[in-house]
Amino acid sequence: DVEGRVARPGIQRLPAGARVVDALTAAGGAAAGVDTTALNLARPLSDGEQLLVGVLAVAPAAGTSATPGGAGGGSAAGGVTVDGKVNLNTATVEELEVVPGFTSAFAQEVIDYRTNFGGFQNTRELVEILGMSEADYLVARRYLTL
Repeated sequence: DVEGRVARPGIQRLPAGARVVDALTAAGGAAAGVDTTALNLARPLSDGEQLLVGVLAVAPAAGTSATPGGAGGGSAAGGVTVDGKVNLNTATVEELEVVPGFTSAFAQEVIDYRTNFGGFQNTRELVEILGMSEADYLVARRYLTL
């Protein structure tokens, strides 16, 4: 499962013995400007693994469950829920920046919109109001909540 800032995120079927570089290639490569130096491109993959490209993994808050929906799926400290999703209406710029497709500038636009208009009613408003590309939105929505 190759996720994050790649051309074609999602499940990639690879032969046994495939390496990180093979998964990255199968996903169409990293998006322009993505630093892949933190990835060991030569590392062999294991079945069922998720590879995050250009994205920092969002860790659950201390004392909460890392299982999706754990502890009722409610909100943890800040704008990150216990299931690791980022809340558009409460997240800080730093928390928003870990979402694929979010730059520092776009994260600030989200904060500014929230401040001026009272928040988001749905995640689709990122495209409809703030002009996020459809491709970035299709990836980002997996990491977002309200």
